[in-house]
Amino acid sequence: MDIKEALRSFFKEMILPELTELKSGQEKLNERLDGVDKRLSDINAHLVDQSRRIDTLRDELNSRIDLVHKEIAETNKRIDRLYEVIVRRDEHSQLQTKVAELERRLGEIERKLAA
Repeated sequence: MDIKEALRSFFKEMILPELTELKSGQEKLNERLDGVDKRLSDINAHLVDQSRRIDTLRDELNSRIDLVHKEIAETNKRIDRLYEVIVRRDEHSQLQTKVAELERRLGEIERKLAA
């Protein structure tokens, strides 16, 4: 029985204090892990919220970009139409000048033939 008591005494004096310290350390680590888990959960919720906001903003920006592209296409059509009108006016003016020149020549030819 003396050996049994000696071993019991040894365990109480040497191992139990260390086990108590290990349990205390484990409790502190668990508390810290709980805090870290909560913080990570908060950060994750924040990131999800930011992701939703980014998606909403991206959708709004894509709509605006599409609208601007549509407006640019319409403006280009108007510019092309204006160019056509200007070219026709220029061609019309040139044709008027040629017709006037041809009428003048025809008048000269008619006068020569009449003379």
